[in-house]
Amino acid sequence: MVFVVQKHYASRLHYDFRLELDGVLKSWAIPKGPTLDPANKHLAVLVEDHPFEYKDFSGIIPEGNYGAGRVEIWDTGTYLALDSSDSKDTAHKVRSGFHKGHITIILNGKKLNGEFAFVRLRKAKKNDWLLIKKNDQFAVRGWDIKTGDAKSA
Repeated sequence: MVFVVQKHYASRLHYDFRLELDGVLKSWAIPKGPTLDPANKHLAVLVEDHPFEYKDFSGIIPEGNYGAGRVEIWDTGTYLALDSSDSKDTAHKVRSGFHKGHITIILNGKKLNGEFAFVRLRKAKKNDWLLIKKNDQFAVRGWDIKTGDAKSA
């Protein structure tokens, strides 16, 4: 199954994290972008599903349209649900996790790899989730999305 993270220069810069599920892309807008640092939990706002074909979109959304601005593919790859070995089991676990408010996935991307979790916030707006990098061999303490490196102390 595929995932894509698109850097979106709309009214405010944010990153759109999209997971293939049931023929569409489940989508979250992440204002600070994803992180490789398990100490940082980033807000991920659930937005409407996008068509599967949108996984390849890079370009300009014209002014006057929803989401107007430039879109770049920041990362792309494949994913499986934690403890899954195939797409059918992954779809079942992600669908179930989505409804329960907790999805754990293993990414195999160009920039993002390893275990991540989406966790719905219980006492916030219904579309507010957190994206959390798990502490695994791909975790980088102090990682900064702007430089792609760990911050110097």
